[in-house]
Amino acid sequence: MSFMDTLRDKLGMSKDKAGDMMRQHGDKVDQGLDKAGQAADSKTGGKYSSQVDSGVDKAKDAAHNYGEQQGGGQS
Repeated sequence: MSFMDTLRDKLGMSKDKAGDMMRQHGDKVDQGLDKAGQAADSKTGGKYSSQVDSGVDKAKDAAHNYGEQQGGGQS
């Protein structure tokens, strides 16, 4: 199961609604992922900064790709 499918299931959204939310609020999703990455980096004392940054980038890419697949384009 993909990251976005897992998130969608946890939030109880349909695929269309999750795609719409990503297209409309992609900037807020990015901000949330950045904040989560910063929290993880802080908890590990910066020891895994490059891995955390890579994970955040991959999560952002997955979220944007999901939004595009579910209805054509991002905001």
